[in-house]
Amino acid sequence: MFLTITTTGTADRPATDLGFLLHKHPEKAQQFSTSHGTAHVFYPQAEAERCTAALLLEVDPIALVRRGKGKGRGGAPDAALGRYVNDRPYAASSLLAVALRSVFASAMRAQCAARPELARQPLPLRIEVPVLPARGGAGLVERLFGPLGWSVRAEPLPLDETFPEWGDSRYVRLVLEGKRELARALRHLYVLLPVLDDAKHYWVTPDEVDKLLRAGEGWLEHHPEQQLIVGRYLARRWSLAREAMARLELERLADVDDAAVEEIDNAVDEETDTEEKPVPLAVRRREAVLDVLRSSGAARVLDLGCGQGQLVGALLKEGQFIEIVGMDVSMRALHAAGRRLRLDRMPERQSRRVRLVQGSLAYTDDRLKGFDAAVLSEVVEHVDPERLPALEYAVFGAARPRTVVVTTPNVEYNVRWESLPAGRVRHADHRFEWTREEFRRWAAEVAARHGYAVTFGPVGPEDPEVGPPTQLACFVQEGSGDGSGDGCRGVGGGAGTDGGGRGEGKKGVNGNRGVSGSSGARVSVSGGEGSGDDRARGRKGRWHE
Repeated sequence: MFLTITTTGTADRPATDLGFLLHKHPEKAQQFSTSHGTAHVFYPQAEAERCTAALLLEVDPIALVRRGKGKGRGGAPDAALGRYVNDRPYAASSLLAVALRSVFASAMRAQCAARPELARQPLPLRIEVPVLPARGGAGLVERLFGPLGWSVRAEPLPLDETFPEWGDSRYVRLVLEGKRELARALRHLYVLLPVLDDAKHYWVTPDEVDKLLRAGEGWLEHHPEQQLIVGRYLARRWSLAREAMARLELERLADVDDAAVEEIDNAVDEETDTEEKPVPLAVRRREAVLDVLRSSGAARVLDLGCGQGQLVGALLKEGQFIEIVGMDVSMRALHAAGRRLRLDRMPERQSRRVRLVQGSLAYTDDRLKGFDAAVLSEVVEHVDPERLPALEYAVFGAARPRTVVVTTPNVEYNVRWESLPAGRVRHADHRFEWTREEFRRWAAEVAARHGYAVTFGPVGPEDPEVGPPTQLACFVQEGSGDGSGDGCRGVGGGAGTDGGGRGEGKKGVNGNRGVSGSSGARVSVSGGEGSGDDRARGRKGRWHE
């Protein structure tokens, strides 16, 4: 397999400066051993006006079969390759991506000791890959490279030139042109070549998430095809994909808010001058949710977007709730919840009732099925509006608990807080805040689509003009035996007025933002795709690696 990188020079910068950036002398042909063959670097053209560097990777197909794991999900062998007869020696793939990282490691890190100013200087580049597998066709190639500023030409290659009626193959000839820093161009190739091939020649392990995020820094968090890129790069290992998406979302928020990722990824409640005194709105909200859960008769409860675990702790104090699962996308929040709940010192009988899991409501999750009730307290407003349908389906369409409790700010009430500037939402991470009418319309549509009855209630002191500070909706499955009146007793009346949840200052919780999930994190009994049987056996709520 083969690729070339070409640049042109100017009066102040000869094109042969490409050799400094690649750390490969234009007058020499060099070779490097790889795990599956030999990589050659040479310069077909090296002049002041124009310079071309070529990377030729000779792959030993026998060594590939004996050492590697073939293609397929997570590197699983693919019998369709016929083991020894395959396209791996000729088609650009993860083999070429790994060779790029190995041979041009310093260039990918933007390191150039001889000419450091060159490393950050955009160059006119032309990159050619003669044979590139493109599962998704030339259109996908354009969708992947186009948003990165490249001029893209992806020419489909015929199955057989002598039989044009057979049509095109799944391979393309790729030409990219644009003015780019060389390091960034190499990182684009490193990530997107195996994505287009939709395969890896090695087992995909958790450290691949870090590799992806390092190579994708500065561009992947904003890419419109981010989800496809992450899923394919990680060989559809969805636990890894969820973790990567969650971390990318935090980076995007930090970039938008001009804040460090650590400031965004805390999911902690902070006192704000928008909270009512002396009874904090957070306490009122939590009590309102508890009132609804008590009256619903629920025994097994999900707290989706659990943050630091305040509601989980309150549920643990009541014997009615025999299984409690708190889920959040933020590992930092889950660790904070574990410390707050003292999971490591919790008595055995108590610890069997609680689990903390990392997860995202952007995707369906079998671990969420089979519960009596789910709570989304101050969560939906942290979700981009275009992602709300995914959250809706994950909770109401796939998990389908008998009762769902949703609380969210009432934007009309914001005018009652003098310290909140006009037109501002209560927290910088809120994607929106609904009026009472908007919330009721959304909830009614969700209920109608998924077979639920919904009732509404105020949380906090109700203003005669603008309503309460927080609004609550209780959804009960139609035909579940509860009926909306029983399952949501207290909603819409006095009990609902005195309720609460978590504070307005909650930052970065986003229990449904991005893709996350991690196996092996030190968080309660979480980590993998649990089953209903696992939950029924009541796993311990201790710390686990």
